[in-house]
Amino acid sequence: MEVTAMGEEANQGARSFSPYPCRAADIFPGRKMNLYFGVAPEVSTNRRTERAAGEARPGAATATVSSRPLPFPRHPEFCARIRVVWGPTMLVTAYLAFVGLLASCLGLELSRCRAKPPGRACSNPSFLRFQLDFYQVYFLALAADWLQAPYLYKLYQHYYFLEGQIAILYVCGLASTVLFGLVASSLVDWLGRKKSCVLFSLTYSLCCLTKLSQDYFVLLVGRTLGGLSTALLFSAFEAWYIHEHVERHDFPAEWIPATFARAAFWNHVLAIVAGVAAEAVASWMGLGPVAPFVAAIPLLALAGALALHNWGENYDRQRAFSRTCAGGLRCLLSDRRVLLLGTIQALFESVIFIFVFLWTPVLDPHGAPLGIVFSSFMAASLLGSSLYRIATSKRYHLQPMHLLSLAVLIVVFSLFMLTFSTSPGQESPVESFIAFLLIELACGLYFPSMSFLRRKVIPETEQAGVLNWFRVPLHLLACLGLLVLHDSDRKTGTRNMFSICSAVMVMALLAVVGLFTVVRHDAELRVPSPTGEPYAPEL
Repeated sequence: MEVTAMGEEANQGARSFSPYPCRAADIFPGRKMNLYFGVAPEVSTNRRTERAAGEARPGAATATVSSRPLPFPRHPEFCARIRVVWGPTMLVTAYLAFVGLLASCLGLELSRCRAKPPGRACSNPSFLRFQLDFYQVYFLALAADWLQAPYLYKLYQHYYFLEGQIAILYVCGLASTVLFGLVASSLVDWLGRKKSCVLFSLTYSLCCLTKLSQDYFVLLVGRTLGGLSTALLFSAFEAWYIHEHVERHDFPAEWIPATFARAAFWNHVLAIVAGVAAEAVASWMGLGPVAPFVAAIPLLALAGALALHNWGENYDRQRAFSRTCAGGLRCLLSDRRVLLLGTIQALFESVIFIFVFLWTPVLDPHGAPLGIVFSSFMAASLLGSSLYRIATSKRYHLQPMHLLSLAVLIVVFSLFMLTFSTSPGQESPVESFIAFLLIELACGLYFPSMSFLRRKVIPETEQAGVLNWFRVPLHLLACLGLLVLHDSDRKTGTRNMFSICSAVMVMALLAVVGLFTVVRHDAELRVPSPTGEPYAPEL
């Protein structure tokens, strides 16, 4: 994902501590579970349910049971048998994929470094010192964010919450992200960029601390704090850097893309390392799925302390929120290219948010090492970014519009694969894993392509307003998708969600075709210099 940003609600998972790695719905074999907020479960059919009922807290979200039969047996022994059959296969596949993708990424990056001559920005000592001050804080914040990514879903599952309850937690996080994202720029300008970065460290640390509680409503508060933290992470840090770069140090503005291109690369690297580290503290060391969240707190505290000590404060003149949104809406409605770009972004990225939720429950029952799987995803995304640079180089000179079309096609194909590989009773986790890797590879192509096209199509003064309007349908579609999943049976619901996502991506493909028709003769949307380093994707 770019390595994007999309840093966004992170990919989730971890190792189960119960003797049977089944889903929460499996604790009532032969029955269907309906969700409501109320008292503890009324029925207990095995030791696991008795333990869950004993640990239930007053006021926590729980479930009652109705007597509707499941389409196939799902008792603990059945799930354990699945793990016996698929566990070694998935374990070997995940590690082989991780090693292969990592080797491919290293080979491509080393070739690029040998072929690229040193630039003027890289040889300026003052600029390098300024970059280092920024990177120290920013990379610590990113590392803390990624460290939590593989284990969020698994942590909720470890607390015996049902899939519907977990979906609501995710929806709460997405909703808070979009609400705080709409006002984040104004908040940062009013409060100050340095203070906003320190506030990020405090709110995200509190978010991590809430994961120590098994109370459902405490976790909902944590998701809200996580949405605020995400909005600050992707607004305050970059705003501080750009202001300091131009206003205080008076460095050339054309050096800014180089800084964020390097940050995007190291963001991928940090995500890969974070997945391995999370697997180590949670599984190899046996500390449990809450361990990565506890380990992230010192990183956040150090990032806040360094920002407080080393950074200067800066502010900006605030533009009224209503004027920003009104200008963005006018730009969106007056330019068909902008409208089509917004449609593609909303459809594509909403599917990616749903993928973030679904990959853990698809692979976890089959014994996948989730931290290594997450690192493999990030390596696939980094490989896609490297392929983007190669494709837009002087040798091949492909255009971002072509690569955007390719990315959407890959995701459509991958979702069709997942529709069949998650068929109830005929699951193929290896095929699902390969499809997930293809989706991440497509994200590595998509985000730099979309970033380039947005910069060319949307006027700089209206970008904030237009992006605000892009985010609204994006998160709305993702939230609706998760709520649909919440009302579905575990197995058929997952397959149905992938079918729905396939239809959504076909619509995105039609929007890509429409955009290609509009801009095929537009020279402005072509890469001007194949030797220049492409602008970094959003983080």
